[in-house]
Amino acid sequence: MTQDFTTPEAPRDGTRWRELDPETLNGLNAWGTVSYILHLIVAVAALIPGGQFGPLLLVIALVIDLVKRGDAAGSWHASHFNWRIRTVIMAALLYLVTAPLWLLLFLPGWLAWLAISVWFLYRIVLGMVRLNKGLPMEVPA
Repeated sequence: MTQDFTTPEAPRDGTRWRELDPETLNGLNAWGTVSYILHLIVAVAALIPGGQFGPLLLVIALVIDLVKRGDAAGSWHASHFNWRIRTVIMAALLYLVTAPLWLLLFLPGWLAWLAISVWFLYRIVLGMVRLNKGLPMEVPA
């Protein structure tokens, strides 16, 4: 079964998405799916005690996104690469900011990291759903 990943509607600012040849489009779909799956594994592992393999997979997914982002420049796929990269950066900053809570008491730190992990999981699932539908991520102007 194949999906038709035609170019979705243009962004709200009036610019148009760059048309991609089928080979590039299929490659970006495949890399995007691999990256989302790695992010999903990390997100689920963050919710399970003992999921320490997550950071390595997250670095691998981030490197994939940074390397392949240039191939997607100007296309609707670029919004997905930017979405994943921003999600990782924001989660890392939130984890760093809330790390001192672990020094104060276990429960506040655990609750903060649980909330961040659920938010991370939500963003990854949302991105996967939109990628599978062939839709760009909604990026605020």
